[in-house]
Amino acid sequence: MHTLYIAPTHFGTGLTSASLGLVRALDRLGVRVHYFKPISVPGFDVIRPGSSNEVVQDLTSQQMPDPISMETVEDLLGDNKLDVLLEDIVARFDQASRGADVVVVEGMQPTRGAPYIASLNSEMARALDSRVVLVSCPEEDETLSELADRLEITAEHYGKGGLNSRRILGYIINKLDDASLEQLHSDERFARLPDLSKRKAMPIGYIPWKNELSAPRTSDLAASIKASIMFEGDIDQRRVTSRVLTARTAANMAEMLKPGALIITPGDRDDIILASSMAAQNGVPLAGLLLTGGEAPADSILDLCRPAIQSSGLPVICCNTSSYKTATMLDRLPGHMPADDRERIDRVMETVADHINSDWLHSLIATTAEERLSPPAFRYQLVRKAQQAQKRIVLPEGDEPRTIKAAAICQERGIANCVLLAKREEVEAVAASQGITLPEGLEIIDPETIRKDYVDPMVELRKHKGLNEPMAEAQLEDTVVLGTMMLAEDHVDGLVSGAVHTTANTIRPAFQLIKPKPGSGMVSSVFFMLMPEQVLVYGDCAVNPDPTAEQLAAIAIQSADSAAAFGIEPRVAMLSYSTGSSGQGSDVEKVIEATRIAREQRPDLMIDGPLQYDAASVESVAKSKAPGSDVAGRATVFVFPDLNTGNTTYKAVQRSANVVSVGPMLQGLRKPVNDLSRGALVDDIVFTVALTAIQAEQG
Repeated sequence: MHTLYIAPTHFGTGLTSASLGLVRALDRLGVRVHYFKPISVPGFDVIRPGSSNEVVQDLTSQQMPDPISMETVEDLLGDNKLDVLLEDIVARFDQASRGADVVVVEGMQPTRGAPYIASLNSEMARALDSRVVLVSCPEEDETLSELADRLEITAEHYGKGGLNSRRILGYIINKLDDASLEQLHSDERFARLPDLSKRKAMPIGYIPWKNELSAPRTSDLAASIKASIMFEGDIDQRRVTSRVLTARTAANMAEMLKPGALIITPGDRDDIILASSMAAQNGVPLAGLLLTGGEAPADSILDLCRPAIQSSGLPVICCNTSSYKTATMLDRLPGHMPADDRERIDRVMETVADHINSDWLHSLIATTAEERLSPPAFRYQLVRKAQQAQKRIVLPEGDEPRTIKAAAICQERGIANCVLLAKREEVEAVAASQGITLPEGLEIIDPETIRKDYVDPMVELRKHKGLNEPMAEAQLEDTVVLGTMMLAEDHVDGLVSGAVHTTANTIRPAFQLIKPKPGSGMVSSVFFMLMPEQVLVYGDCAVNPDPTAEQLAAIAIQSADSAAAFGIEPRVAMLSYSTGSSGQGSDVEKVIEATRIAREQRPDLMIDGPLQYDAASVESVAKSKAPGSDVAGRATVFVFPDLNTGNTTYKAVQRSANVVSVGPMLQGLRKPVNDLSRGALVDDIVFTVALTAIQAEQG
């Protein structure tokens, strides 16, 4: 087992972000990584005290001990009982590390009131016999050479030789600006810092500064300054990327009304309140309007602005302090991330993980146990395989805000070459109002300019159904039909839709124009369920209401092949309300027959059924209900007997267990078409585009 002690060089390095990001990077590689926080420093943890434990427990289902309080630490140190403290830490570490290949230990943030923290970090690292990863970041006007000196000085706490010490494994540099990153990457991606070329310590990560990663929710800022809420709006979804303290007239500050801006103004500044309301009504997603001085706007102004505020979701909050004092309070707030802000925490972890030296990670875990496919590993593999595939994916809902943002992300990260079907001016207007930068190379095609190109091919495809030219022209007004024809004619490699359209709107044109693969016989679907410990496959939960035994066998085989294609070893459980021969009835008989057919057609697959869900998924239940089964208790592919059961189960698991589901991914079509939930998040769309690109590559 490897133990990595993550220690800061000074206050404000982003220690927790670096620690959790390293957990995510290791988890992507499929090793069993655990996290351990020995001591919590109240008021200085990046995530509120103890909350990082909550985050990791939710993400990995790891059970871990609570961190020791600073009060207890100082009492023990004051009584000269360092040895008792270290024994307690070792005991808690033993509990946290059980079953792990790698344990990431988050050290303590140094503070002015606790000068002993640097030496205590060293004592804890030694007590846990761990290798040390130093985390640092440049201070204002600090050069990279000066930063290297800081690392060298800090390293001396952990053993003679500083950065040449056996205990020092490497360093992570956080919050780097573009100029510093360019300097570091001028020769190779992980070039050593200046003056460290002869040191043994490795550069483990160079993390860029991204303003959006430090953007709190408007609700968090409101709670921090004890502001009252006048209009709640989207207060839990809006994020503050900038703060605008207004002392100018509306005409002179209108240019500051930008996405993510929190407008701070006295409650009697009618002109600013009106201007902010108009901007919100025009589609600018302001973070909120903060009214200061304890004054409420006049009723006549509120009546005038209320429709705009309510329709746009603009949060309006109030406080009694002056504008200047309020702005000062906001500036002095610590950069905490609340434990329930999982979106922000996940983005921070992903960003850090994306910039960790993967070669170093691979060398570190070369001797660890067998790999598993964790949710982060699954998402990472999705992106990597999609980047390698380089496919062209059409998005028919081209003017929809989430779709535009997802397309921009896919283009920037090289996940796919996205094609937005929409008028360019409409896309640019939405992008401007949402603060989205459209990357170079992102294709935007006006449907009007290409619609006629697909009339004749569509008539040819559907002439056996009596389709004529006027009918085809009418149907091609629907951008989903148009995008499907682009796919049918091999002008794109895949299609993703459903952020606005229903599942039927997305799937019906595919059935009519793309058709099933030869030999597949049918089209079905799977969801990838991102459980805390691993990724499971559920099929069919979206397409076939009541499949026959033959169809159920086909669904099982398709689902197993889909699992294997995405790195999941397929162990297929044919589900029923009965395990083995414990029940009778036509529904059970159908599953028995489907299992027989699937085994006969694909003897290479591990398939067993009928199995109840608990017998398929829980080893202790499997031992009593299905002893000797090579699937029971360890199934990775769950095949439901009908749509009613499958759809109900996937939604129950998704909502009750707070599990992310990716899909439905259609399988059995000649070319990939995939549906989105109408409540899809931007990341959902990004991963669905990646899925589609990989399907297109696999053919």
